[in-house]
Amino acid sequence: MIERNHHQKPHICVVTPTHNRIDYLPATVDSVRFSVKTQNAIEFSIEHLICANGCNDGTNEWLEKASKEDSEIPLRCKIEDEKMLPGLARNHVIKDAPSHAWIAPLDDDDIMLQRNLFYYAQLIEQNPDTEWFLNDFVRVDSELRYKAKEDYYHWKFESPKSMLEAIFRGECFAQGNVCFSKKLYDEVGGYHETLKMAEDLDLYVRFLLAGKLPGVSPHISHLHRCHTRNISIGVDAVKHHDDLGMIYERYADKLKKLDITYSKKV
Repeated sequence: MIERNHHQKPHICVVTPTHNRIDYLPATVDSVRFSVKTQNAIEFSIEHLICANGCNDGTNEWLEKASKEDSEIPLRCKIEDEKMLPGLARNHVIKDAPSHAWIAPLDDDDIMLQRNLFYYAQLIEQNPDTEWFLNDFVRVDSELRYKAKEDYYHWKFESPKSMLEAIFRGECFAQGNVCFSKKLYDEVGGYHETLKMAEDLDLYVRFLLAGKLPGVSPHISHLHRCHTRNISIGVDAVKHHDDLGMIYERYADKLKKLDITYSKKV
C-alpha cells in the first residue's frame, strides 16, 4: 500500500515543457487555471509547472508576466536558454515538485478540461493502493474543432503483463491522459532524457515493469490539438513501431522473462 498522509490533501502538479508555442500556450495555461477544484468535500491543490526551453518567439516574456498574475492556481516557470528534449525538460521541473505530489503531464498546445484534475483527486482519494491513473482523451484540429472517429479510449487490463502485451502489439498507448505519483516516478527513474519521441510511453512501460497497473477512469482529460506543427507530425504506424522496437530492446531482458514478445511487422 502507498504510504500517504491522509490529513494531507492531494497536490497535483500539471507539467508542461514548451518550445516556441506562443500561439497555443496561453490557451493551455488558461485551461489549467479554469480547473474546478472543490465539490462534495473533496479538496486538493494544483500548481502548473512549465519549462520554457530555447524559446525565441516571445514565450519567455509572456510567461514572466503570466506567472505574476493573481491566480488561485500558481504558475511556476523555469526559463532555459537551450532547447531540451521533452524528457529532460519534464524532469527539470518535476524535481521541484514536493515528494507527495501527483504529476499530470500536459503538452503546450493541448487543452485540459475543467473537471479533469477534480476527477484525478477523487481517484487518488478513493484508491489508496493505486499509483497512477489513465483515462480517455479526444482529438481536435488547430481551431479546436472536434475530429470525429479519432477519440482515444483506454481499456482496463487484468494485469501489468496483459497491458504490456497490448502495448507491444501496438494496440495500446498513453500520452497526456495520465496522472501518476511522484513516488512512483522517482522509483522508476523519471523520464528518459535522450529520447526524441515516446519518452512518455517509455516511462509507462517502466511503471508496468515495476508491477504497477493503472486505475482507469472513463472521464476525458484533455483535447489533443492536431496541427501542422505537432511534434508527432510524420509519426505513422511504421515510426510508432520503430519507437516500440527501441523501447522493447531497452527492457528486453525483463520483458522476455514475462514471455512478452514484439513483432516489427506493422
